[in-house]
Amino acid sequence: MNKPTQHYSMADVSAKPRTARRALAAGRITVGDAAFERLQQDRLPKGNALALAEIAGIQAAKQTPMLIPLCHPIALSRVLLRSYLRPDSAAVDIYSLAEINQRTGVEMEALCGVSIALLTVWDLVKPVNPALQVSEIRLLYKEGGKSGRWVHPDGLPAEAEALLNAS
Repeated sequence: MNKPTQHYSMADVSAKPRTARRALAAGRITVGDAAFERLQQDRLPKGNALALAEIAGIQAAKQTPMLIPLCHPIALSRVLLRSYLRPDSAAVDIYSLAEINQRTGVEMEALCGVSIALLTVWDLVKPVNPALQVSEIRLLYKEGGKSGRWVHPDGLPAEAEALLNAS
């Protein structure tokens, strides 16, 4: 008996109305005390890790359809990345906000942006401490389209609220 061939396709969004849509994702990288001090003082061998991570995150969000096969190519209205130092845990929290006025959401773009921003910090910190950990990558918020507004069940940190209110 012949096994049927699997077929893949992007979701058909042609009948959906264009609406304003936003998605906010977050993640954390723990770098250790010595590396955190150098990161905080902008004394890493490869340069300013947080500035470069934010730029890399914006680039990644724009390239999401090239990286994730079934994502729609879209023209993002805005991508905003922000980094927050956490001295008590020698970590950096990064937030990625993606916005569009289209027929499809921007969750994957926000998640891709935060993921690559975190990996960029990793790349720039590893000469000081290669024992790094990326964690807590998650979608915190999305709105627009048929499903309306969704907030992560754990709620939104104050920085996330501020980013959403500033847009």
